[in-house]
Amino acid sequence: HAELRRLRLDTGTGVRELARKINVSHGWITRTESGTRPITVEDVSAILSALGISSNERERLVDMAREADQTDWIRPGIPGVRDELVTLIEYERTASRITTGAPLLVPGLLQTADYARAVMDEFPPGEREAKIGMRAGRRDLLTKRAGPTFEAFIAERVLTDPVCPTETQVDQLHHLAAMSEQPNVIIRVVPSGLRRWSPLYAGHFMYFEFPQAAPIVHVESLACGAFMSTPATVDSYRRARDNLLRDAMNEDETRKFIASLVQSAEESP
Repeated sequence: HAELRRLRLDTGTGVRELARKINVSHGWITRTESGTRPITVEDVSAILSALGISSNERERLVDMAREADQTDWIRPGIPGVRDELVTLIEYERTASRITTGAPLLVPGLLQTADYARAVMDEFPPGEREAKIGMRAGRRDLLTKRAGPTFEAFIAERVLTDPVCPTETQVDQLHHLAAMSEQPNVIIRVVPSGLRRWSPLYAGHFMYFEFPQAAPIVHVESLACGAFMSTPATVDSYRRARDNLLRDAMNEDETRKFIASLVQSAEESP
């Protein structure tokens, strides 16, 4: 999705002009580029042909689309899985760097299965287990040899005001400690009591950077999420990331803080 948008902008082609060339609505183009609709190999081929993209580049992107289309575990049709989630997984898979701000919960890519089960308690059992299974597949991305750099800014209250039983919370803390040792995973706790505004007050976000395409932002609320790609909006989240770097503990301080929480929990009666 992001690569197609970059190529359209690089060729100086407007949304309506491209829509006319492939006989679709301009809304279809917008939804395709923002990731709010799934995309097929045929869609990619039509867009690249209309943009006059070279055969080598066209073959590379068509292969990417074909690989995504053949990844069964992210197909729509799994109970409770929206097209938005399919797109989110695609971005996670193709990003070179992911930055996430987590004001309320441990980020999904860092959640244990039991923690995920606790925070999805309101879902019907079948739908909940399907989501947990998909989340486990997404988590594996971080331990792959060519996985993206993943940086998480987690609010202190996420770790000190648990939403799950103590045993589950301790396991989750152990998991965070282990993941922080991965060379491509950076975990930083944003302490409470800053006495100034922090970007985390604005809610959960994921900032995706790609090898060749422009960054994309995903924001999430209780029942839905949205992808944003306009340069001004994306740049505001880049600045938010910079501000969080200022506010957060460094990696070593974060590890020590997590270890102290584990020790405190395990020593409690």
